[in-house]
Amino acid sequence: MRTLIPIDDPDDPRIAAYRDIRERDLVGRQGRFVAEGKVVLNVLFSASRFAAESVLLRDNRVAGMEEILRRVPEKVPVYVASAAVMDAIAGFPMHRGVLAIGRRECEEDAQALLARLPKRALVVALSGIANHDNMGAIFRNAAAFGADAVVMDAGSCDPLYRKAIRVSVGAALKVPFARASTAEDMVEALLRASFTILALSPRGERDIAQARRRARTALLLGAEGPGLPAALLDRLPSVRIAMREDFDSLNVATASAIALHRLWR
Repeated sequence: MRTLIPIDDPDDPRIAAYRDIRERDLVGRQGRFVAEGKVVLNVLFSASRFAAESVLLRDNRVAGMEEILRRVPEKVPVYVASAAVMDAIAGFPMHRGVLAIGRRECEEDAQALLARLPKRALVVALSGIANHDNMGAIFRNAAAFGADAVVMDAGSCDPLYRKAIRVSVGAALKVPFARASTAEDMVEALLRASFTILALSPRGERDIAQARRRARTALLLGAEGPGLPAALLDRLPSVRIAMREDFDSLNVATASAIALHRLWR
């Protein structure tokens, strides 16, 4: 049976990394991230690219966590607290009652990540995706439809933000990702790595259903509202998702699912 460490004081220094989750999400965690929920912890301790520092469970959730706890390395402490103590630690009601602290790796250079992908690869490229729900959903779709990696520009938000990880159901911990300084630099890195780039836009030249996937293909997505920069749309092959003429566009995460499914099939 796994040794569990009781926490009775919200100010216990051993759980300092979990304190005031919402506020600290906004300012960073000094090389750490928060994984939340049973499904996400299952990824963290089975298929994740990241290591964990500790686990914090609400006492009434322990009984359903036996299988996951068996995969937690012995050196990783597992703390247990009552609902009242856990809520005081987090700074709001923690209904899920399942948390872990993971360690970030040094962020990989986009060019280096692309260079080590297989000869046949599918990449999702993101420009200005600033919404964490959309980021998490795009990673979930990337995992579901076999994308080998995600690359993004500096204007895109953090895939390891707590909410993005949760929405991705752990896919943000599983799918490799890297960042370029600008969308233009990201596109140049993809082209140097022999990727055919398909820019997805409501004004795309042809329907995604007619697009042919090459050995190395990248699907380029832009933020809702502004979409992709005009300069990129002018120089890259563009695709659209056909829909009724009296409707404009889809949520970017939904659009990514449709387009990735087409490319995957």
